[in-house]
Amino acid sequence: METEDNLKISLIQSNLFWEDKRTNLTQFTNRLADLAHQTDIIILPEMFATGFTMNSSKLAENMDGITVTWMKEIAFYTNAAVCGTAIISENNNFYNRFVFIEPNGKIQFYNKAHLFRMGDENKNFTAGNERIVIEYKGWKIAPFVCYDLRFPVWLKRTPNFDYDLIINVASWPEKRILHWQVLNQARAIENQCYVAAVNRVGEDGNQHIYNGQSVLYNPQGKLLNELTHEEYETTFTIQLPELKTYRKAFPVWMDDDNFSLKK
Repeated sequence: METEDNLKISLIQSNLFWEDKRTNLTQFTNRLADLAHQTDIIILPEMFATGFTMNSSKLAENMDGITVTWMKEIAFYTNAAVCGTAIISENNNFYNRFVFIEPNGKIQFYNKAHLFRMGDENKNFTAGNERIVIEYKGWKIAPFVCYDLRFPVWLKRTPNFDYDLIINVASWPEKRILHWQVLNQARAIENQCYVAAVNRVGEDGNQHIYNGQSVLYNPQGKLLNELTHEEYETTFTIQLPELKTYRKAFPVWMDDDNFSLKK
């Protein structure tokens, strides 16, 4: 924002009101007010308007619904891109959709590909089958959602799927938080990229406990932010020249294995 090739990203770690869109959107409106013209990207948790619910048929909306409309308004007001997932209905399917909205109203989205079968997500949602790279302010960004993190081939940076930053939004429970920390760090190291991963806190309607631990790693796997289990907002500046210099000095990618994806 201040310097070309730098990007300010804000991690918004929050408790969520169970299946209560209006209350959640109101709390985020209040919390994000101070970020106006202070950041480039605002990252919200997975299903930030509802909590991680399987009640897709009741809570789904289209891309003109209350959640996406709110995201457009916040992006315009803050002059920052806003992203997170929402339950979206399209062509008789329900998607856990990562939505990225720029201040000018441009929308890009990614449908979560790996659905969390242990929570019956695969029975209540349709899996996406396409990865995307979002180009924003000179950065290439790869969006993923929660359980996707466990599948390194799906996240793997290649010449045909090149990016600088992974954004991962999640509802990752406390009892598996070690996996969250290790896997996010591993994805940063193996792909030589920044990783910004936002998790929620609190208890949901199914009595699952979440303790946050939202993370920001640099391309060498160094943790840049302070871990916390409470609601908080934190903004960091990441640097594209630092990433490019490191990749040039340590070109692991030149020895990558060839592979193909099923999806």
